[in-house]
Amino acid sequence: MRDYKIEQKKDYEKMIVKQMIEIYCKNKHKETQLCPSCNSILLYAQSRIDNCPFIETKGFCRNCTVHCYSKDRQEQIRAIMRYSGPRLIITHPRLTLNHILSKLK
Repeated sequence: MRDYKIEQKKDYEKMIVKQMIEIYCKNKHKETQLCPSCNSILLYAQSRIDNCPFIETKGFCRNCTVHCYSKDRQEQIRAIMRYSGPRLIITHPRLTLNHILSKLK
């Protein structure tokens, strides 16, 4: 049962990141599908989520004591989240609210 919840959390985290990257790419790169650069950061972020040793208890990555993203990727994902976060509220309000509430628990 425990592993199932961890896998659900990983899937949820990956979905949030994917939504944010899609918003960023669509608006910044004017692409209908992810461009190669954004697809690369998505795959990287998903691999980091899959290998996160703190997934069971973690909150937002920025508050983590161990930063598993390389410095350049950390800056890329930070820019994507900074841009997409406010827009995610408009495009996916329920998803945003659930994400915030889950992190407050």
